[in-house]
Amino acid sequence: MNTMKITVQKFGGTSVAGLERMKRVLEIVSRECARGNKVVIVLSAMAGETNRLLDLASQWSSDPDPAELDALATTGEQVSVALFAMLCKDAGLKARSVLGHQVQIRTTCDYTNARILDIDANTLRAMLNDHDVLAVAGFQGCDEHGRLTTLGRGGSDTSGVALAAALNAETCEIYTDVEGVFTTDPNICDKARKLDRISYDEMLEMASMGAKVLQIRSVEFAKKYNVPVRVRSTFSDNPGTLVSQEDKSMEYVLVSGIAYDKDQARVTIYDVLDQPGVASSIFGPIAEKGILVDMIIQNTSRDGHTDMTFTVSRKDLQKTLALLEAVRQDIGAKEIQSDTGVCKVSVIGVGMRNHSGVASRAFAAMARENINLLMLSTSEIKITMLIEDKYAELAVRTLHEEFELDKQPGERKVGEV
Repeated sequence: MNTMKITVQKFGGTSVAGLERMKRVLEIVSRECARGNKVVIVLSAMAGETNRLLDLASQWSSDPDPAELDALATTGEQVSVALFAMLCKDAGLKARSVLGHQVQIRTTCDYTNARILDIDANTLRAMLNDHDVLAVAGFQGCDEHGRLTTLGRGGSDTSGVALAAALNAETCEIYTDVEGVFTTDPNICDKARKLDRISYDEMLEMASMGAKVLQIRSVEFAKKYNVPVRVRSTFSDNPGTLVSQEDKSMEYVLVSGIAYDKDQARVTIYDVLDQPGVASSIFGPIAEKGILVDMIIQNTSRDGHTDMTFTVSRKDLQKTLALLEAVRQDIGAKEIQSDTGVCKVSVIGVGMRNHSGVASRAFAAMARENINLLMLSTSEIKITMLIEDKYAELAVRTLHEEFELDKQPGERKVGEV
């Protein structure tokens, strides 16, 4: 029976942005090795390096080939792991750098946004038999043709969680430049409080709303394979936030966080035919282009026609409008309007499954600040409101105060626990 204890640690771009910061990473890794654990460390490219490489691509080509773009972008992580392995060896640790194709992180052929299919854990374990530290390039893998692929922006998080799952590691530590996961964005609410623990589902909702602490696909991976993920800062010894399976204690907390997303555009199609197949004609072409549609509202039918409103990412707005113009006559639309001056604000908490009254409190809080609700959507653990983006920060602070998220759960008003 193999009793090898393996720790997986991932460090983001700000954590490896220069020699002094890499020395801090070395301290953390050395500490783990001193406990008798083997360490698989997943590194991102140095802060700003991926953007520099993509800028180069845009200078050389007006429409860069995605496969070549991946071949270029993966060099950022290659630099990080090679340099870090050198540091480890000079410190007396048995270390080597490992690239995605050497581990055999097999992915789909979707260049620039590939998905992991399989990881050769046996190869990694064999390497760990001979090394204390494996510095693995994050964000990358290889497809069935042996070509390098990347996992999308923030993909090093997914690399770390996937490696932890493949190696059956006890936990995956994600080191970044923040102390952990907060009740909301501390940059706009000075009363934001760091959470000690959050469930996978809550973290998925926070990530889907634009919270940049973890890439959403890494959370999906962690939930699927039950990998506990600890988010913590490279620059302090704070234990951070544990992202894990939901337990009974979490259900007593009505609301865990407030999230917002300004990357939103609203599209309204007026007087479309109210008949079977029209919705498919609208959203089918949009889906085929990989455009994500979020909130959707269809008005009551009148004289065989209706209005339909939905939201997309601002970067996808022009492409969406072009697709709608192409089917405009087929769906009988009289007018298509769009608006980028909107944002989403969400109240999130697994406790909503067993408690009522969250929506009414949220709506009342918005009303007190005279913030109009343009659209609404709900799930078991989330209430999302579309509002004018000029009210985004006010809405976040108002909701944070309404649900007393600056306090520990046991200190909140009666009815919340």
